[in-house]
Amino acid sequence: SSASPSPSATSPSPSRSRSATAAPEKATQRPRTPSSAPAPAPKISSAPSVADEVIALVNDERSKAGCAAVSGNSLLAKAASRHSADMVARDYFSHTSPDGTDPGARITAAGYRWSTYGENIAKGQQTAASVMDAWMNSEGHRANILNCSFEEIGIGREDSSGGPVWTQNFGAAL
Repeated sequence: SSASPSPSATSPSPSRSRSATAAPEKATQRPRTPSSAPAPAPKISSAPSVADEVIALVNDERSKAGCAAVSGNSLLAKAASRHSADMVARDYFSHTSPDGTDPGARITAAGYRWSTYGENIAKGQQTAASVMDAWMNSEGHRANILNCSFEEIGIGREDSSGGPVWTQNFGAAL
């Protein structure tokens, strides 16, 4: 099993981060009074999550380069989210955690059985578009995004005092 490069850089280059899950937000129902008609079905936001926005931007870039689209994977998203949260909680910015854990170990710990993986991290970018711009303007990060061997992706984003901390985990399953 080989690992793809997983470059790291400081702002505005990529950094890892935790993001909300790709599931839609839960809608709450309005309380009913005994004399009222049934409440209408809750409205679920159709707005894409920030993770969905990043995935769409990744796939736009991959399409231009002749690569197949990557699909979101909940296990890769779990690994990405955990890493972003850990970087914020322990105040570091690196592909390797203070205890020596690397992206492959984190992705494996999340339950993803990989044949190859890659990771991009970023810190400070406020939007999906701005973090993708930073990644696409960094040779190593761009290489991960345009690596046609990757088939799946997970996005993490976690707020910090220095701005959002982003993680992209790419993989191809065994």
